[in-house]
Amino acid sequence: MGQAFGCIQVEQSKVVIREHFGKFDDVLEPGCHCLPWCLGYKIAGGLSLRVQQLDVKCETKTKDNVFVNVVASIQYRALSDKASDAFYKLSNTRGQIQAYVFDVIRASVPKLSLDATFEQKNEIAKAVEEELEKAMSHYGYEIVQTLIVDIEPDNHVKRAMNEINAASRLRQAANDKAEAEKILQIKHAEGEAEAKYLSGLGIARQRQAIVDGLRDSVLAFSENVPGTTSRDVMDMVLVTQYFDTMKDIGASSKSSSVFIPHGPGAVKDIASQIREGLIQANHAQN
Repeated sequence: MGQAFGCIQVEQSKVVIREHFGKFDDVLEPGCHCLPWCLGYKIAGGLSLRVQQLDVKCETKTKDNVFVNVVASIQYRALSDKASDAFYKLSNTRGQIQAYVFDVIRASVPKLSLDATFEQKNEIAKAVEEELEKAMSHYGYEIVQTLIVDIEPDNHVKRAMNEINAASRLRQAANDKAEAEKILQIKHAEGEAEAKYLSGLGIARQRQAIVDGLRDSVLAFSENVPGTTSRDVMDMVLVTQYFDTMKDIGASSKSSSVFIPHGPGAVKDIASQIREGLIQANHAQN
């Protein structure tokens, strides 16, 4: 309706191309403009100045011959001061951008291995952005941002990568478990060695205490009972120990039956055996 009265309204974030008898005349900014169509002026078309996004999916292969799908997200917009170039010089903006993205990705990714492709996706995005900026600036477009949003290998490759990762983790877990068991065994052996050492010290101290007690008993008895010899005192001590042992065996509720020679003669034999053992030990030391 506005054109019928020779006026046109341009919305915000848009520009309109005005022609005079089919020739470019001016770029109309947002607002109200006079358009005397009767004098040969007309609107050839319009451009949006908003940032637009184009997702490009490119299939290529890496240096280690793995096929991947690389998805690049291109954010671009038309420049108001170059709106005539954007309108007249380029007929298919999205197709042009897609062609440049394919060219850069298929030139960059085959130089990298699969792992390096994931690690250097920012460098790939930067290379795509530089190439697009250099090419699209001649057509009145600005490249705002270029992102590599996805790198997707074949499903079989992903499954193999997951299996390799799982096997590596299982191997590490097995090594950690074996190391833990090794530490437990070492600590157990150290504990047993320490226990046996302390037990040996206890037995040695116990035997030393018994010897000291017997010696003190013999000396005390010899002093208090005149006319007795050390042999008589030793026999009496052995008889006392013998009967104490018999008492302990009989008093234990869990003891098994024990058959030993019993009688006065048995005590004499025990005393003789102990004396002979002590005499042989003294000869061995000398």
